[in-house]
Amino acid sequence: MQALYQMDVGGRDLLETLAEFESRRLADEVAEDEMVPPDVNFLRDLLRGVVAEQRKVDAEVNRVLAEGWPLKRLDVTLRAILRAAGYELLMRRDVPVRAIISEYVDIARAFFEEGEEPSFANAVLDTLGRRIRADEFPAGRA
Repeated sequence: MQALYQMDVGGRDLLETLAEFESRRLADEVAEDEMVPPDVNFLRDLLRGVVAEQRKVDAEVNRVLAEGWPLKRLDVTLRAILRAAGYELLMRRDVPVRAIISEYVDIARAFFEEGEEPSFANAVLDTLGRRIRADEFPAGRA
């Protein structure tokens, strides 16, 4: 989310952002948190995919948002969350829809501890998931 945020707010391009995150930020995060190294290939696919498919992703997300509240009017962080999840829902059939929704709602909770944004993200992504990948939801449940 930080990379997409940085690209959106700072106007940074894809290659510059990828280079920065791969060389400095990912290494710093692993060293600080002593965690398993992030999946750089997944990061590359996600960022490249969101950029390449942004018009398609934005159009799909806008279809489920309330009229008068297009994606461009949302908070930058929430917009990054919905774009990344939207890309995965549209293009990453190898990732189950429920896993995508769960992961991005968790990310929303991490960024918006006190607000309504996690519930909003959940509602938007559930509706989007049902539109795009209805085959992964039980029949007869709306």
